[in-house]
Amino acid sequence: MASKQAEALAAGEIQVRVKRGGMFQVLPFKVVRKDTPTGKVPYLVLDRFLDISELLRVAEEYCLPVQSPAGKVFPRGKKEQDFVGL
Repeated sequence: MASKQAEALAAGEIQVRVKRGGMFQVLPFKVVRKDTPTGKVPYLVLDRFLDISELLRVAEEYCLPVQSPAGKVFPRGKKEQDFVGL
């Protein structure tokens, strides 16, 4: 799991296969470092709507927070502060 996280952070953009609208698609997620009161946090950002369940699956798979127009999700048991400094 940590290797996928490191790969995504190093590349700056990843292609992820997701189920969207009943069909599988490969969508680009960009790594964007957002300012928070505790420091910079890397997010995987998607510019399209995607079901929260799929966003949660991607967050769990890459162990990074994910953001899209549908909302922000974090891996289970984690919060924004856990990703400061990555």
